[in-house]
Amino acid sequence: MTNQSSTAGSGRAVITGLGAVTPVGKSVPEMWDSLLKGSSGIGLIRQFDTGLIACKVGAEVPGWVAEEQVGKRTASETDRFIQFAVVAAAEALRQSGLDLDGEDRERVGVVMGNTIGGMPNITRQQGKITAEGRVKLSPHFVTSMMPNMAAAHLSVMHGLYGPNLTLSTACASGADSIGTAMMMIRTGRADVMLAGGTESIYCTLILGGLGAARALSGNNDPASACCPFDLRRDGMVMGEGAGVVVVESLDHALRRGAAIHGEVLGYGSCSDGHHVTAPSTRGQIYCIHQALRDAGIDPSVVNYINAHGTSTPVGDKTETASIKEVFGSLAHGIPVSSTKAATGHMLGAAGTVEAIICLKAIESGIIPPTLNLEKRDPECDLDYVPGQARAAQINVALSNSFGFGGQNATLVLGRF
Repeated sequence: MTNQSSTAGSGRAVITGLGAVTPVGKSVPEMWDSLLKGSSGIGLIRQFDTGLIACKVGAEVPGWVAEEQVGKRTASETDRFIQFAVVAAAEALRQSGLDLDGEDRERVGVVMGNTIGGMPNITRQQGKITAEGRVKLSPHFVTSMMPNMAAAHLSVMHGLYGPNLTLSTACASGADSIGTAMMMIRTGRADVMLAGGTESIYCTLILGGLGAARALSGNNDPASACCPFDLRRDGMVMGEGAGVVVVESLDHALRRGAAIHGEVLGYGSCSDGHHVTAPSTRGQIYCIHQALRDAGIDPSVVNYINAHGTSTPVGDKTETASIKEVFGSLAHGIPVSSTKAATGHMLGAAGTVEAIICLKAIESGIIPPTLNLEKRDPECDLDYVPGQARAAQINVALSNSFGFGGQNATLVLGRF
């Protein structure tokens, strides 16, 4: 150990590094530029044969060559979801300016979100078994498919001995990872946490029936398959990628002169206690209220909401009703956008990537648009920033992540 262990200090948690691998860019600057241009990463799936599943569209990370991104050895020993996390974390650490050699590594930890783990590895191994007529598994079979292996690899690669956790709370996993990191900082359990989420597109093999199949007929553009809050919406489109942020105590960040992207002001987490797939306004309303109370702020100071907005008929309508209930007469004056029409639904990575998008919106004063919103649903009547990015002064942003199983998470992120 090189430093004396710190105390909880101010208890405030700030974000000093951002990293992302997404269908619209393999870095945060690339992703942000694409979002503001209105680009979409949704198209026909190319990684595997979709002949046996209903949905043919997804949002894949383009041009991913694992050997070039993580090196030949790591590529051979890991699954795609781990590789995404490795690259996103490297960007976040590099961008944070954190010198790990000067840190007490027992006070630097990792918390990652993931829902499914290494599905590609499982299917590849099954193919080997069938072709050879006997059981023959790679020595890395188990360690490349387990959902906790993204967090494990980050700890091993960077020599981090602090808390190491993997959360699997469906679509809320990435947001929960940031909320958990914030709590580690607040309670003095760590000085720095890598927090994120990661997922690979092979989840489509399991969730393909939930995909927006409308885009597969006729001459429809696959990029229009995801249309949050639009009257035509008929299902989510799966995506892949990773988001990782460096969360650290304010005292620690100030001592080392770090550039601060924003502060994690509040975090809400709850269960609907209602249904495994159908959302509940009761749970969502409580989750948002909880996050606002945790942040100690009034709803009137929220300037932007990044919606869960998955393009499902029930989900978008329910989230709209929840926002209206929480914010009352203010609701129609708050810009709300869903970036899933560009990135697809990245499941375990979604909450972290969308938190990064909120921080970029705060920093730049620009709100990314909701793509493909052309036919208004009368029950979805908020300001969804359709079609084009919009300039706005943003001091406080809300990011909603509402997962299967009724597992909800809301983050409140603020300008520092």
